[in-house]
Amino acid sequence: MNKRIAIIGAGPSGLAQMRAFHSAAAKGEDIPEIVCFEKQSNWGGLWNYTWRTGLDEYGEPVHGSMYRYLWSNGPKEGLEFADYTFEEHFGKQIASFPPRAVLYDYIEGRINKTSIRDWIRFNSPVRNIQHDADTKKFTVTAHDQLKDSTYSEEFDQVVVASGHFSTPNVPYYEGFESYNGRILHAHDFRDAREFKNMDILILGTSYSAEDIGSQCWKYGCKSVTVAHRTAPMGFDWPDNWEEVPALKSVSEDTATFIDGKTKKIDAIILCTGYQHFFNFLPDDLRLKTTNRLATADLYKGVAYVHNPDLFYIGMQDQWFSFNMFDAQAWYVRDVILGKISMPSNKDDLVKDINDRVAAEDAIEDDYGAIAYQGAYVGELIDETDYPSFDIDGACQAFYDWKKNKYKGIMTFRDNPHKSIMTGSMAPVHHTPWKDALDDSLDCYMENDV
Repeated sequence: MNKRIAIIGAGPSGLAQMRAFHSAAAKGEDIPEIVCFEKQSNWGGLWNYTWRTGLDEYGEPVHGSMYRYLWSNGPKEGLEFADYTFEEHFGKQIASFPPRAVLYDYIEGRINKTSIRDWIRFNSPVRNIQHDADTKKFTVTAHDQLKDSTYSEEFDQVVVASGHFSTPNVPYYEGFESYNGRILHAHDFRDAREFKNMDILILGTSYSAEDIGSQCWKYGCKSVTVAHRTAPMGFDWPDNWEEVPALKSVSEDTATFIDGKTKKIDAIILCTGYQHFFNFLPDDLRLKTTNRLATADLYKGVAYVHNPDLFYIGMQDQWFSFNMFDAQAWYVRDVILGKISMPSNKDDLVKDINDRVAAEDAIEDDYGAIAYQGAYVGELIDETDYPSFDIDGACQAFYDWKKNKYKGIMTFRDNPHKSIMTGSMAPVHHTPWKDALDDSLDCYMENDV
């Protein structure tokens, strides 16, 4: 095969795409030349922790939003690779909510069994991608940071796998410019110990608001106040945690909310979401969507309808993650290899998107959203040779997880779940999450099964 394929990003989505091609090659199939451009110095994407915030050593915006002491906020049984289980990697079953270092080790373990590192150009942010309608080729311009040199190469197809949780959405509130405390977005949050003995205000009700607030509580902040624009999260929070209506303004040290109440605040953390941001793409190639299950302009959630030789992986809001990226990557691989034919009529591509949007709009609650995305993952898997797994079982793990959160928001991580890949029940972690202050791999793996 004479094709050349460019993959943008070597995080979980990009690694899934490379793993898909490697899997085909291992079965004797002819695959294209693969070149992956990764702006960081190592693979892992957001799971590649850095202490840096703002700009990196090359003046690039820091990609990572990962913070110390992050533990999975969903059961690992819902994200397990179908072709590489936790038990295969660690030699035993482990507890259901691993910290970052454990999950990174798991992600890397599958890839270390391959030679795909040779396909990756690290320290190589992509500056621009153009498509020539006559030659049907993409020109990718990248910057080799080690050589401080910019160059361009041609490719037949491009897979954008650079994620959408690295460019923060930062709102403004009256008085921010005169506030005396620290204001930061979740993207720049690194260590909950920074906020020990502080009264913190969190804006937003997303998973990052829930988790960052929990981290600050765990590591000794004085109080957590969460301001919501629509509705409170509604969990049974600790006594020093309060949910309040939306923020109206701040003064030098005081927050005022729309109900007129006020509170003195030492720091403000903006858990206000992220943008789908692709500044290396021109308007005619750039995905413009919100963070939802049925992304705009992507046939089957992956192929860009305005140019079906361009693909996007992992752009959805996520209940499923690693195994969904795999399902998408295997599907994209088979389209590129010619094993799957997409409709040639653009109207048919658009109809697929409209149908998915309408189905998502009809969902009534989170349980319906989980089932919707589970069905999507299953749909893609059914069209490829990715190992089939119990989608309903994965959905059930998410349902049980949500119920456990409402039983105890600070104890849900102490519950075990059953692996849908191996059928074995996870052990209970040796230390309750609220007391487990060491998130290292070595400490976590002290469990005996």
